[in-house]
Amino acid sequence: MRIFGLRSCDSCRRAVKALAAAGVDADLIDIREAPIDEAVLDRALEQYGEALVNRRSTTWRALGQEERARPARELLRAHPALMKRPLIETDDGRLLLGWTPETQAALGLA
Repeated sequence: MRIFGLRSCDSCRRAVKALAAAGVDADLIDIREAPIDEAVLDRALEQYGEALVNRRSTTWRALGQEERARPARELLRAHPALMKRPLIETDDGRLLLGWTPETQAALGLA
């Protein structure tokens, strides 16, 4: 299982900790250090669309109107921290977004 997020993100750390406690091996991939590969980003954008962009973040609030108008792919490439986190890719290829009760239930943790 791969978790795309930030090492400094509380939600990402909670996800890794909960999965480890459940005996699930999950690799946290810091998207600032290693950008999401195109295939995963394509699938995530297809599945979640604009919801993949975290419009409540500090990074978003710091952007000007012209920058905010860019397509989600361009925004996420230019500002990886704008991605809603974590994005979880399961071993069977499913993508789950956020560390919500729904995500936890889908992973069999709730």
